[in-house]
Amino acid sequence: MNNKWLIYGAYGYTGKLLAEEAVRKGYNPVLTGRSTEKLLPIAEQLKLDHLIFNLQDEKNIIENIRDFDLILLAAGPFKYTSSQVVNACLKTGTHYMDITGEVPIFEQNFKLNKKATEQGILILSGVGFDVVPTDCMAKYVSEKIKNPTHLELGITELGGASPGTLKTMIEYMDTSLLIRRDGQLIQKHPNIVLKKIRFVDKEREVKPVVWGDLSTAYRTTKIPNITTYIPFPKQLVNLLKSTEFSKKDSLRNKSTSKKNFKKIVQQSIEKNVKGPDESARQKGRSYVWARVRNDKGSEAQAWLETIEPYQFTAISGIKCVEKQFKLRLNGTLTPAIAFGKDFILEFPKTKRFDSI
Repeated sequence: MNNKWLIYGAYGYTGKLLAEEAVRKGYNPVLTGRSTEKLLPIAEQLKLDHLIFNLQDEKNIIENIRDFDLILLAAGPFKYTSSQVVNACLKTGTHYMDITGEVPIFEQNFKLNKKATEQGILILSGVGFDVVPTDCMAKYVSEKIKNPTHLELGITELGGASPGTLKTMIEYMDTSLLIRRDGQLIQKHPNIVLKKIRFVDKEREVKPVVWGDLSTAYRTTKIPNITTYIPFPKQLVNLLKSTEFSKKDSLRNKSTSKKNFKKIVQQSIEKNVKGPDESARQKGRSYVWARVRNDKGSEAQAWLETIEPYQFTAISGIKCVEKQFKLRLNGTLTPAIAFGKDFILEFPKTKRFDSI
């Protein structure tokens, strides 16, 4: 693979895993980020070139990526980083990928499909655990019955989450729950009765959650009604309980206190959260459940067992880069549209089940 490409945010928890996986496979991406102090040790350790630039100035981004074929964005929350990088890519003809699971980012990028096609670039968000396994499962199960109208997806908890994952969850914690009904994203009151889902390993109690598949699975399957479920991460619950500011107290002074609350929790995350260690990543397992039904009463289910989410994202991100340089796709796509429903079966220690 002789193409020139970048990993932006390479000193973050997941960004570093992506860089290490790239090196393991014999590739030489240029590592990028805004902090020399944080980036240089990783670049030196992995013996990779590096660039320092921030994402605040689009002209600055353009200047730094214009000579590269692809950028893989690993710096979140992506509500603060994605749009300016995508816009720059449209002007430089650079393929864009990221590891987001944020619904607004998917929705934003799907609106750019025509521009991406005209410019001959690929915009592909969610090339990690958000949302490769679920997107492939959505496509797989959607083809089991005719004219499916409803899709449900269940994802097991992330276990030990990274700082970036928890920071993103904090960013969106005060927004309304989203579900897709009749093809539209609608807000729903979050106090919903819990649901029990049988995964490959055991039954779990889950709740509806705002997951990237509300956007991606709709494009992949055209199913108009989608709900996604996940157990609420215990790590986040414990973190919020341990924070001196309670959310209730923080909201008494409206927006100022809300901002302060997020800042305090994110500072706590930065200080106390490290993400799963190597042992946890190697031993951890992830599970996905998917079910579809149609208006005639037919339904179908499927289950997936795969590797730990962060290990998955590291492998998946690099796989997606490899495939793009081979296939040369363009437009705004989902992982399953780009690479097919069986893409998930290319991952180690991964099994798909039609019954359990």
